[in-house]
Amino acid sequence: QVRLAESGGGPVQAGGSLKLSCTAVSRNPMSTYAMGWFRQTPGKERDFVAAITWSGATTYYADSVKGRFNISRDNAKNIMHLQMNSLKPEDTADYYCVADEALALVVSPEATYWGQGTQVTVSS
Repeated sequence: QVRLAESGGGPVQAGGSLKLSCTAVSRNPMSTYAMGWFRQTPGKERDFVAAITWSGATTYYADSVKGRFNISRDNAKNIMHLQMNSLKPEDTADYYCVADEALALVVSPEATYWGQGTQVTVSS
């Protein structure tokens, strides 16, 4: 079991920046897991945003955010970050933290563990 909690969302103007955080608590302190971010707007499917391996050596981004967003993690603190720069109105969504056994699993909307979400609203 992995419990996830997001924070850092809020309103921001287009072109601005936000930093989202996700704190992870695992029942097994020896477990390792990949993590990532999805986003969703009302009436739409959850779309992949970014993902990172346990070691942080490999990252993967959706084309829509590549070059603007940066994903990172600090396993000593059990926290993952999504630095969001040059934000656009189309980035407006609820952002969800996800976790699973491998990178390939956290790029899927069928990832095992999900946080409750944090809202990002980008105004033009």
